Amino acid sequence: MKKSEEFRFKIVIVGDGAVGKTSLIKKFTKGTFERDYVKTIGAQFSKYNKEINGDLVRLLFWDIAGQDDFNFLHHLFYKESRAAIIVYSLEENELGKNSFTHIKNWHEAIEQHCSNIPVVLFANKIDLVDEENLDATKIQKLVDDNNFLKYFITSAKTGQGVIEAFNAIIEHLYLRFKIL
Repeated sequence: MKKSEEFRFKIVIVGDGAVGKTSLIKKFTKGTFERDYVKTIGAQFSKYNKEINGDLVRLLFWDIAGQDDFNFLHHLFYKESRAAIIVYSLEENELGKNSFTHIKNWHEAIEQHCSNIPVVLFANKIDLVDEENLDATKIQKLVDDNNFLKYFITSAKTGQGVIEAFNAIIEHLYLRFKIL
């Protein structure tokens, strides 16, 4: 009989302020969505346990504030991360445009502080745009150019893509470390 194992993974979640990082984590870990925006101060931590093939996977999500006020602390927040999620907003406004442009900056910070860890992109707030007009080729090019693991279209409000997106990075980590 195979002995079960325990895995611990820290996953850092970054992106501009108000793109939905905290809401995505709450939707995945608690199944809830709060309409009111509350700015993250510094970083928030969420724990979540998942069983995969009889093994216990303990996750610690570090939700890093997207506002520039906290840049001086970021190097501490990234420490010992096993994976990263970059979140941006699909909204067709200044927040959406800027958050897409800033993906490059967030990726550079991840590379600087974490070296070579898998990165997944969450294109969030699909509930606020017409999905049929979404230019997925632009997103895929960004993923390919930066060697991201994958991208997911998500909505913290409706739950679209959230479970699949988080599970993809968790299962990737599990399989990667299971064979070591």
